[in-house]
Parts: sequence; structure tokens; C-alpha cells
Amino acid sequence: MYTFKGGTHVREYKNTSSAPIERMPAPATVAIPLSQHIGAPCKPLVSPGDHVDYGQLIGEVEQGLGCPVHASVSGKVLKIEKRLSAQGMPVDVIVLENDGLYTCSPQIKPFPKPLEEAAPEEIVEVIRASGIAGMGGATFPTYAKLQSAIGKADTLIINCAECEPFITANHRMMLEHPERIMGGTQVLMKALGLRSALIGVEDNKPDAIAALRAKAPDGIQICVLKTKYPQGDERQLMYALLGREMPTGKLPADVGCVIFNTETVAAIWHAFFNGTPLCKRVVTIDGDCIGRPANVKVPLGTSYRDLIEYCGGLIKRPERVINGGPMMGNAQWDFNATITKGSSSILVLSHDFCEKGHSKQPPACIRCGRCVKNCPMHLLPNMLVNLAMRHRYDDAAAYHAMSCVECGTCSYNCPGGMQIVQHIRVAKGAIRAAQMAAKARAAAQMEEKKGEVKQ
Repeated sequence: MYTFKGGTHVREYKNTSSAPIERMPAPATVAIPLSQHIGAPCKPLVSPGDHVDYGQLIGEVEQGLGCPVHASVSGKVLKIEKRLSAQGMPVDVIVLENDGLYTCSPQIKPFPKPLEEAAPEEIVEVIRASGIAGMGGATFPTYAKLQSAIGKADTLIINCAECEPFITANHRMMLEHPERIMGGTQVLMKALGLRSALIGVEDNKPDAIAALRAKAPDGIQICVLKTKYPQGDERQLMYALLGREMPTGKLPADVGCVIFNTETVAAIWHAFFNGTPLCKRVVTIDGDCIGRPANVKVPLGTSYRDLIEYCGGLIKRPERVINGGPMMGNAQWDFNATITKGSSSILVLSHDFCEKGHSKQPPACIRCGRCVKNCPMHLLPNMLVNLAMRHRYDDAAAYHAMSCVECGTCSYNCPGGMQIVQHIRVAKGAIRAAQMAAKARAAAQMEEKKGEVKQ
């Protein structure tokens, strides 16, 4: 069985693992952010009052890294306004009124040639035009990841680990639509010029392992991983499957790998064989405040409020709303926030649940070393949190703070209740700001020297 060094066993709370994927009817309105990816935000291609069809291109990145966005319903553009993203940044949002007709855009067309005749650059363009970004939460543009790996990667890995507590969206996708995962994997193999691929699944999903093996064609190997958090991190996955380590500041392609998430691969299948852009995704909705926890396929731009109402509403007073998993997700403050390409789950938790097992004593490091023992990146979280709390950011950088993947394993295992990963996040932000300021000063000095030479 494949595994990695470090990590921890977390309580799984996989309450919805036996809940089949449901299709939620599109709500009366959707609010589609023009930035649902890493990179430049899109520019709107529509105006208030315009009619749009399902799947129609409504936002495009003019230049640089980014992903286009498409209408997830047919209807009328009500307005374009600023709202806060799940990360707290202001973004432009296109609000659409659903006409209930689901009129498909004529832009939706499957790839006109068989997969065997497709060129790598054609596959990259199909993925780019479909607006697919990493659906595991990272939201890096998929076309750019694929493009940078062509000619460099000798191993394609499909990440089906889904190690965060509560989330079962990928598990259900593996059970219900394994052929889409296989088809999307074959599209990627064709683009990369590879004859084989690895699919990593944790051993707590035996039914998914069986379903994938039943559909796996020659060349695609299903690898059983030991259930441990954060097995879904690409660094740990590469090490577990291949024994390869990725140096700080490098990408998987630099060590011969390229990794894609389960639902991302299924979206590639839809884009290539059906011509459907990324307009919907599967979301796990769970938590002790939810009346009917479920896995739901929802149009992008659906509000948390509409999704929660569809799942039975609130049965307890919510203390915390999380976009993503409890280990690495983002706490939210507004039920009017919407589902985006990176929203794998929405968790609504009560005060009693959030405080369960928490010490009433003030946070304090007791020098137990659990954070060091369990850190999957083999860092010294106890030292990093100490330096971060004293604002010694240069020293934190020297202790490799930037190598922290913010998985939360250290905080989870801390008996002293220290919010270790949060302090490290603050330190990383300060280090990035200092690096950007240093680059700006260097550029200004270079311009000043150029001016002196001309004089």
C-alpha cells in the first residue's frame, strides 16, 4: 500500500458517502464571479439586459493566465456588480435571471475529430475554451498546467484521494461515473503523449476502487493509498506513488509529474466529448446544522442560501460556515456567497460541534513535538509559529516557512490549542510582501541607473 512520511489520521465524518449525486434545479438567479481561478480576472462580454444561453461565453481573460466563464443558466443579465469572493477579495459578478428554459448555446459542440486524431495543442485549446480550472480547490487553470507539462512529464497522476473530512463529492463521482474519469484520463494521456497513467485512491473507498478497476482500460493503473491526511496534497501523492520529492519553488512537471483532480478530469471528458464548458459541479453539503446532508450537482453561481434550502435548511443555529473542507477551507460570512469552480463542499457547523474537544485554557505550546512529528513537509512548525508570533519573518523564511502547504496537520494535533497554521500563513504573507517590495526596489534602482547612463 502506498503512503508518505508524516501526516495524521483525522476523524473522517464521511456522512454522505452513500448519498447519490442529486441534480439541484437551477435557482431563480445565479451570481457568477468573473474570477474563479488563479490568474487575471475575466472581462465581461455581456451587459445588463442581454439574453444569454446555457453554456454561452460571458467572460474572457484578455491576456495572461486565466479561465473564461460561461452562463450556467439561460436567461437575462440583471446586473454586473462587485462582491467579495470566498477569500475576501472584491470581484466582479454577473447576476443572471433564470428563464427556466435551459436553452443551450450554439457554442456547445463536441470536438469534431476522434481522440486518436487530436493534436496536443487542440486538446489544450478545448480545455482552455471550456474554462476548466482545478476543481480540488486550487483553481489553477487546467490548460496551463497541461501545456507546461507536455514534453516534460513522464507520469500522469489522477488524484482521487479526497482526504479532507466530510467531503465525498469525488467519491460519488468515482462510484457513479467512472467512465468519465477514464475518458478524461485518456484525453490527457493523448495530449501528453503517454501510454499509461496512475489513479490514486485511499483504501477507505473500496467500492470506488472496485468501480474504477472495472472500467480501467489497459495502461491506467488503480493504486491503493493508505488513508492518511494530507494524502491528497500533490507532494505527498507523488512521494507515495513514485518516491519523488518536489523542491521548494518547483512544480510537479519539474520532477516529471502532472496531477489532476477527479472532478477536473470528468470536466475534461465533458468538454472534449460533449463540448460542454464548466457550468456545474458536484458539491458536498454537510454539517450538523444541515437538515439533509447531500452531494448535489449545482449550477455555478448558486448561492449558499439556495443550496442549503434545497438540502432541508438549517436545523441548528450556525456557528461557522466553511467553503471547502474543515482542514484547509475558508470560513465564510455571507449565505449569499456563491458556488464557484473551486467549491468542493459547503459545511455549516454549530457552536457545540466547533467547540467539541477544545481546551478552555489559553493557547500555549507545551513543547510536545507532535507538530514536528506529523508535519508532512518535515518542517519545524513549533519554531515557525514562535518566529511568526514575534514578527521575525526573515528568520521564519530561513526555516522554510514558504514550504508550508498549510494543510493544518500541526494545528489539528496541537494539545495546547495553538493556531499554528494561521500564524504561519501570516508569516508567509509578510515574506511575500517583503519579496515584492525588494523586487520593486531593485527595478527602481535599475531604471535609475539606466537614466544616469543616458545622461
